[in-house]
Amino acid sequence: MIIKDSEFGEVLVRKNALSSGVRFSVSTSGRLQMSVPAYTSAFLAKRFLAQNRDVIREKLPIKDPASQRARDAKKKILMKKAREYLPYRLEYYAKLYGYSYEKVRLSHAGTRWGSCSSTRTISLNIGLMQVPEQLRDYVILHELAHLNHMDHSSAFWAEVGSHDPRYKAHRNKLKNFSPGV
Repeated sequence: MIIKDSEFGEVLVRKNALSSGVRFSVSTSGRLQMSVPAYTSAFLAKRFLAQNRDVIREKLPIKDPASQRARDAKKKILMKKAREYLPYRLEYYAKLYGYSYEKVRLSHAGTRWGSCSSTRTISLNIGLMQVPEQLRDYVILHELAHLNHMDHSSAFWAEVGSHDPRYKAHRNKLKNFSPGV
């Protein structure tokens, strides 16, 4: 459930069957988030919000509602671009170097550019659409190499290096960017 508030913007309300009280936190988007018992109505959630307004203001680093909306708009644009580009680029390199994966997933994780699971699912961060193409390609090749080596062993790095001889430089340049949107 989402409550619209004039001061805090959109407040995310998460109902939790195991919760016995109300807990306030800040979501990854910078929005105020409430965790409430499963039986809590919208009326009660709004009342808890009103009663705790001073404490929330004082203790939680909530972003301005305008910046929340700007972040949402940016995320939407990046997701659209990522859908149009990343799966096809992944498929291109997979075919070029003889890799096979089960599924590609697009995420907007705050701390990682990509991942590869043991179920052969490759996840790529939509934030890749904000970095130069050679760095995107490095991340894709890095994740494809994980299909054969689920670690960062010397064999893994040798495989990455066989597809991207400049991987060390690309890896260092990538540190100048943040995967968060």
